[in-house]
Amino acid sequence: MDERKKGILIVVSGPSGVGKSTLIDRFLKEDGQSSFSVSYTTRQKRAHEADGKDYHFVNKERFEEMIGNNSFLEWESVHGRMYGTPKEEVLKTLNTGKDTILDIDVKGALSIQKQCSDACLIFIEPPSIEELVKRLALRGEKEIDLRMKRVKEEIARKALFGYTITNDELEKAYREFKETIRVIRRKRDGTNNS
Repeated sequence: MDERKKGILIVVSGPSGVGKSTLIDRFLKEDGQSSFSVSYTTRQKRAHEADGKDYHFVNKERFEEMIGNNSFLEWESVHGRMYGTPKEEVLKTLNTGKDTILDIDVKGALSIQKQCSDACLIFIEPPSIEELVKRLALRGEKEIDLRMKRVKEEIARKALFGYTITNDELEKAYREFKETIRVIRRKRDGTNNS
């Protein structure tokens, strides 16, 4: 009797520029039990991004058509751009037994938690607002003031997440990230011991 375990939905969230993608990308290279769910967006592709890897880049009409077809687990408009998590792809991957990692904003993460009560939410926070402003500036981000208002709102909601990691030093944050996912998996498997 093949009783395949369902995969775990792991939602990684936190302010823009906090290092979520860096942690996730590194973890996926080392871990064979997870896959990454690529979100859809109407924003313009950045020079370093690849369509289908970083995001599925679509126009507003296509995105709205997908909303109408109930194709998203959650979707949101952020700073005039739309972002959405593809429902069918996520559910299909989870049903194969693979864990699925999402990199989405705080509001989207909390929306997913309402629909999928067994989703595990990890909040990545900056060591300070000042450090985050520096990181965003180095990344060439515009609208930093607008983003900072949102950052404060997001940090205020971190208590709603099951796990919080401060990304003050990358190696330390990565070790915590890996350990957090180990803990989540042990809980699922009913083996809370190391």
